[in-house]
Amino acid sequence: MLILLPPSEGKADAGTGRRLDLDKLSLPELNPAREEVLAALVALCGGPDEAAARAVLGLSEGQRDELRRNARLPQIATAPAARIYTGVLYEALDLPSLPPDATRAARRSVLISSGLWGAVRLTDRIPPYRCPIGSKLPGPGALAAYWRRVLGPVMTGVAGDRPVLDLRSGAYAATWAPRGDVADRTVTVRVLHEREVDGVPVRSVVSHFNKATKGRLVRDLLLAGVRPRTADELIGALRELKYTVVEQPVPAGRPRQVDLVVTQL
Repeated sequence: MLILLPPSEGKADAGTGRRLDLDKLSLPELNPAREEVLAALVALCGGPDEAAARAVLGLSEGQRDELRRNARLPQIATAPAARIYTGVLYEALDLPSLPPDATRAARRSVLISSGLWGAVRLTDRIPPYRCPIGSKLPGPGALAAYWRRVLGPVMTGVAGDRPVLDLRSGAYAATWAPRGDVADRTVTVRVLHEREVDGVPVRSVVSHFNKATKGRLVRDLLLAGVRPRTADELIGALRELKYTVVEQPVPAGRPRQVDLVVTQL
């Protein structure tokens, strides 16, 4: 199974080891694109127009340190991506507390989308950075469109013949849309909160808790040692883990879409 996760805006303050070496990252086919985006980001953040750089990255005046760090990305310390991403989803996933078998499964199966790196594995050493997928950098342009031109064949190759659990948020999902056989094996997840309003059950999309639920979902799958061979087996595994799963109709050739219905946040 391949599990696709979004990155987190929250990141570790600093790395703990050697400097960035693109040649040591997974998916080396992406390195030319990574080099271009990294160079554009470093030039933007190290340039003379701080206000323009902050506007591109959606930063406030109080986040100037993010610009300074971005300008030094090739020189600063790195850490495994599993330690760099610290947001709500990763807090709920709680990778450091997984037992050895589940940790090995996570390293094999999890791939994290990124506006800067395209995609990385948990073991890839990267520096903390700020580069939202909605950014439009001088040179590469709009990052979602940039990566969409690059990621297709690479991600299709990584997926192979495995089922894909796609937990990316909308902007990152736009960088690669599974097609053909891969789409038939892909399951996307939306989290809905069900509550009673005047005695009537009402379901609504959640945001913050959507991330936490997805983190717990991945953790549960890893702890259970789930190894589905098909999308049907993946959906069945979610139900066996006591999740309330409602599959939605989708046009032919599109990934399967399921709603995870939760009553407690």
